[in-house]
Amino acid sequence: MGQVKEVTDATFDEEVVHSSIPVLVDFWAPWCGPCRAIAPIVEELAQEYEGKLKVVKVNVDHNPDAATRFNVRGIPTLLLFQGGKVKDQIVGAVPKHLLVQAVEAVV
Repeated sequence: MGQVKEVTDATFDEEVVHSSIPVLVDFWAPWCGPCRAIAPIVEELAQEYEGKLKVVKVNVDHNPDAATRFNVRGIPTLLLFQGGKVKDQIVGAVPKHLLVQAVEAVV
């Protein structure tokens, strides 16, 4: 089963920037309604793309450095990394097909 892993400021580079496969990073907070709404879709993607895509979450309240580093202004913000670089950015709770389109472009 593809799992969504919590990533912190301390583990961000190791888990995301240095990953050998593309990474979908979900910047979120527990108090954010749209973040909670999109969470099941993010978990589905982790399972559907297991082995081809790593899916991680960053709680912006506990890990402000990563959010600041990538200019995350609103949440949820989803960043797609490939080869250590941001390839796409999706802001807001969007329909699953838009996330799938973005993921398909990097896997």
